[in-house]
Amino acid sequence: MSIRENLSHLKQSFVSKHCLLVAVSKTKPVNAIQEAYDAGIRDFGENKVQEMADKAPQLPDDIRWHMIGHLQRNKVKYIAPFVHLIHGVDSLKLLTQINKEAQKNQRVISCLLQVHIAREETKFGLDMNELKEILLGPDLPKLENIKIEGLMGMATLTDNEEIIRSEFAGLRTLRDDLSKESLPENVSLKELSMGMSGDYLIAQQEGSTMVRIGSAIFGERNYH
Repeated sequence: MSIRENLSHLKQSFVSKHCLLVAVSKTKPVNAIQEAYDAGIRDFGENKVQEMADKAPQLPDDIRWHMIGHLQRNKVKYIAPFVHLIHGVDSLKLLTQINKEAQKNQRVISCLLQVHIAREETKFGLDMNELKEILLGPDLPKLENIKIEGLMGMATLTDNEEIIRSEFAGLRTLRDDLSKESLPENVSLKELSMGMSGDYLIAQQEGSTMVRIGSAIFGERNYH
C-alpha cells in the first residue's frame, strides 16, 4: 500500500478522535515525508538531531517537528530554532540547556518529561522521585523559555498486552495525580505521549493524547 493508503487505514483504526498522530520519519527520505505531508500529516518525529536539521529546510515550513529520541545537551542548539516539541527530556540539566538555547532564539520550547515505565533497563526516563523533584523543585519556575506540556513513556517490548496496558495506565494515573499538585506556571500536564506502531491502540484506550508511529505508515525502517 502507498503511504496515503497506510495513513487512511491507520486513522480508521484509531479508537480516540483526540489523539494526535506523529509520523515517525526517522531514516525515511524527504520524498516519503512529503508524500505523508501531502496526505495531510503535519507532525513528524525524528530521533537524530542531524537528520532533523538536514530535513527541515527541504520541507514545508508548517511542519511541526517532534524530537522523539534521546537528546544530548550539546546538540540542542541545532534544533532550538524550529523544533515544535521535545518528547524525551529526562534530566534537569537537559531542561536547563533547552531553556538557554530557547532564550537565544527568543522562543519558548515545549517539552515532555520522559518517565521510565518499562521493565527493560535500557530505556531512558525519570523514576517517580526524579520526576517529582523536577516538577515540584525550586529550579523549574526559573526556566522561563520552556513549557512542560506533559509526560512521555515507552512500554516494555513484549507481546503481553496486560504488561503494556498496566504500564500505560500507570503513566496516566501518575499524570492525573501530579496534576492535582501545585505546579509551576510553565507546567501543563495535558499531553501523554505513549504508543507506537505495535501498541498504539492500547495506548489510546489508556488515555494517550499522541502516538508515535513509523513502520505502519512508511513501511519497515531503513537502517543507516
